[in-house]
Amino acid sequence: MHATTDEGTDGLVGPAGQGCGERSALVALLKAAHPVPAVAVTAVSALLAAAVGLGPAAGAKAMAAVAAGQLSIGWCNDRIDMWRDRAAGRRDKPLALGALRPGTVAAAGLVALLACVPLSLACGFRAGAVHLGCVAAAWAYNLWLKRTILSWVPYAVAFGLLPAFLTLALPGSPWPPPWLIVAAGLLATGAHFANVLPDIEDDLAEGVRGLPQRLGRRGSIVWAAILTFASCAVVTVGPTGSVTGSGGVLIGVTLTMCLVSVAGPTALVGGRLPFLVILGVAGVDAVLLVLASRTQAAGQAWP
Repeated sequence: MHATTDEGTDGLVGPAGQGCGERSALVALLKAAHPVPAVAVTAVSALLAAAVGLGPAAGAKAMAAVAAGQLSIGWCNDRIDMWRDRAAGRRDKPLALGALRPGTVAAAGLVALLACVPLSLACGFRAGAVHLGCVAAAWAYNLWLKRTILSWVPYAVAFGLLPAFLTLALPGSPWPPPWLIVAAGLLATGAHFANVLPDIEDDLAEGVRGLPQRLGRRGSIVWAAILTFASCAVVTVGPTGSVTGSGGVLIGVTLTMCLVSVAGPTALVGGRLPFLVILGVAGVDAVLLVLASRTQAAGQAWP
């Protein structure tokens, strides 16, 4: 008979029980790190790194820094939101379910944050300083700005400067063109407004009053559409200073999709359609950012 504690089967002390417990804890810890956005940001960063001309070694260092930063941000967010997630009955949150100890998540976040410092600086002092500023902005969002009218600022700063982190890691530490920083910042801010849509009523009930929550569902949809469209326009016009035929078509399609999300039938606009449409446009916009960066790198030296 296996030895157990009064806590049930979680107290198994045999090697098999320990292995299962360790694997379960690791899976729960990774889930608490918000793996989907963390992987998405790291993947987009990898594509941008290749587009701006970072070699394999430099690109790998940059991605290690981004991954560490994203893990620290995700664990910080879940630890801070633990009580709110429990009150909301979130079944997708390991901390809310009691599958992890709060101290474990807090320690993991701090370790990832500490690892992010040398990993970022390994890309060069200027590049590292910019990336650490991006991570600091995200932590400021988790700790405070999320519940204020300035909730959009960390998105604009952190993602707007992400292309700068990658170009500053190039030989000579060049800054990217202003249009690339503006486009990335607009895209991320629009995504912030779209991201709150599925949970905006719950956020208001729980006292989360960032700018999207203060504007309400309709206002958030409108601003998400405006900012996402503006990012598309900047990416299309920025590299050459003019609109090509294909660029004009792209702007028209983007505008149409944004208008549908804002002014579509009430039955659709009241559901998840605006969220899905705007995030879809944002995804296309992210691809455009990568392609525009590649065009800039191939056509001329970074300023």
